[in-house]
Amino acid sequence: MSTKNPEYDFKWCPGCGDFGVRRALEFALADRTVEKETPVENNVVVAGIGCSGNLTHLLEGPQPFSFHGIHGRTLPIAMGVKMARPDLNVVIVAGDGDFLSIGMEHIAPQAARNLNVTAVIMDNAVYGLTKGQSSPTTNLGEITSSTPYGKMESPLNPLDLYLTLGISFIASGYSSKPRDTAKLITAAMDHPGFSIVHIQSPCTTYNDTYEILKGNAKKGIQPLLWNITEDHDPSSTDSAYNLIHSGGWPVGIIYQSSERPSLDQQHEEIHKKVGEKTARQLLDRYSL
Repeated sequence: MSTKNPEYDFKWCPGCGDFGVRRALEFALADRTVEKETPVENNVVVAGIGCSGNLTHLLEGPQPFSFHGIHGRTLPIAMGVKMARPDLNVVIVAGDGDFLSIGMEHIAPQAARNLNVTAVIMDNAVYGLTKGQSSPTTNLGEITSSTPYGKMESPLNPLDLYLTLGISFIASGYSSKPRDTAKLITAAMDHPGFSIVHIQSPCTTYNDTYEILKGNAKKGIQPLLWNITEDHDPSSTDSAYNLIHSGGWPVGIIYQSSERPSLDQQHEEIHKKVGEKTARQLLDRYSL
């Protein structure tokens, strides 16, 4: 149980990568409150269902507003918050199963709108909360509780998906580097448009990928993680595509475009064209 929620038992397994993501988000929100000189309550964290959703209940320190929503629907909820209060900084926290399976249908429409929110995705390539079923990012042939003879679907490349759908800011991180990940989340929150920070966050219970990600020289395991070099041009879709398909897991900002206005910017421009109307003017439109 937690002090904030004594009637519920919110917890993560020891060593879960989500602890590092939580710390990174706390660092990023703290830095933002200082930089923007605004209270932490000006931030809203929207979560779906899964281990990632527990983050809203386990945040330490000054608390942003949090909304623990339903499975796969973080983007519609975040859009509702942002449309009602465009002045608020809205951050989504979700997992690969939540965001990329039932939630995938919402990504393309919000990419087209360039909804001004930041999605922090914790990818452990498994459904951890419901006991280890395969997820969209689980490797082909992987033995899980839902694929006892091996997974038959090829794993989804989330970074490739985001670039294809037109997400205007794409970054990738690693949960064991909370300070570095915090910088990525801060850059994403500062971006005027739809931003995603996709983080490798291993599940120590059902899919412990720490050794695969970091490597082990004694066992001859080469690390999958590698840092994006300074000569990478994040404004180029071709450079971003080549980087994504270079193998392993790149860490850093992959793509960023500031050419498109965000949804709230577009809405503001339309509002200027339409202008304010009184209640009487609105009612008169329905008069026969």
